[in-house]
Amino acid sequence: MERVLVTGGAGFIGSNFVKLLLGRKRKVHVTVLDKLTYAGNLKNLEEVINRRDFTFIKGDICNKKILDEILPRTDIIYNFAAETHVDRSILEAGSFVRTDIVGTYTLLQKTLEHKIDRFVQVSTDEVYGSIARGKFRETDPIEPNSPYSASKSGADLLVRAFHVTYGLPVLITRSSNNYGPFQHPEKFIPLFITNALEGNPMPLYGDGRNVRDWIHVDDNCRAIELVGRRGKVGEVYNIGAGEEKENIYIARKIIDLVGASEDLLTLVTDRPGHDRRYALDSKKINRLGWKKRVGFDKGLETTVRWYRRNESWWRPIKKGAFKKYYSAMYGKRISQASKRKGKR
Repeated sequence: MERVLVTGGAGFIGSNFVKLLLGRKRKVHVTVLDKLTYAGNLKNLEEVINRRDFTFIKGDICNKKILDEILPRTDIIYNFAAETHVDRSILEAGSFVRTDIVGTYTLLQKTLEHKIDRFVQVSTDEVYGSIARGKFRETDPIEPNSPYSASKSGADLLVRAFHVTYGLPVLITRSSNNYGPFQHPEKFIPLFITNALEGNPMPLYGDGRNVRDWIHVDDNCRAIELVGRRGKVGEVYNIGAGEEKENIYIARKIIDLVGASEDLLTLVTDRPGHDRRYALDSKKINRLGWKKRVGFDKGLETTVRWYRRNESWWRPIKKGAFKKYYSAMYGKRISQASKRKGKR
C-alpha cells in the first residue's frame, strides 16, 4: 500500500486531489496535514473523513515535530500547502513568505532526513510572470510580479536546489488557473458566481481584458497524480488546458448562467502588478498521456450549478472575516465605480 501525505489537503485543489486518490482502485492510504486557515475547510473532506484509508491531522508544515511524527509512515508527499490569493498577498505578504517559502523549506528538510521516495511541489503558472504572445515552456525563466507568485517562485527554487544539491527526488507541477467545486469565494470565478447569486456588484479589475488559461480542478488533479507516478525526477511539468479567456468574457458568461443583471458587472480600479496574460505550453505533460477532459464552457456551467446547489457551504464563508477582507480590497473601488456611473 502506498502511503501518501497531502499537505494543504483541506483546501480547494488539495481536497479534490485527495478525493481523486481515494476514488482510484489502487491501494493507498492518504494522510492530510492542514492547519485549517480561512481557506482550509473540513467540509471539503466530508465524504472521505471517516474512511479507514484516510487520516486527517491538523498542523502546520513549519512544525518540525509534527513532520517527524508523520514522515516515517510516508512514501510520497504532494505539497499543496500554500497561501495562494494574489489580492491577499498585496494586502499582507508576510504570511505568504512564511508558509510558501519557510514552510516548503521545512518540509524539504524533513523529507530529506526521512528519505521520502518522492516530493511533488504543486506550483503555479504565475511564477513565469506575464506573456504578451506565445506560451511559457518549463525552461523559461521565472519572473514573478506579485508577492504571491514571488513566494511560490522562492519555493520552486528551493525544491530545485534540494534536488541538485542533495539529490532529493522532487518534481514540480505548474498549473494554470483552476476552477470548480469547493473553491473559496475570494477567487475570481466563485466570487463572481456568488455575488451574482446574491445580487451584489461583480468587481472586475481594469478593462476586464486580462487573459487566463483556465483548467477544471479535476483535470489538474489527474495531471498532478500522473506526474507523481510517472514524471521524471528533477523535472518541471506545465499543466494547462489551452482555454484562454478574457476575464470579461467569463464575467458575462456567469451573468448569463445565473440569470443576473448585466448592471452587476462593475469595472473597478486595477490591482497593482496585475499580469496581463498567462498561457502554458503543456506538451510535456501531454507526452505522459494526459489531456483535458472538461471544456471550459461546460465546466463553468457545472461549477455555477454546484454553487447554486451548495449555498450552505459558501454563505457562512462570506461572513465575518471575509467581509473585512472584501471591504479592504473592493469597498473603495466599488464606491468609486458607482460614482463614475452616476456621473454618466
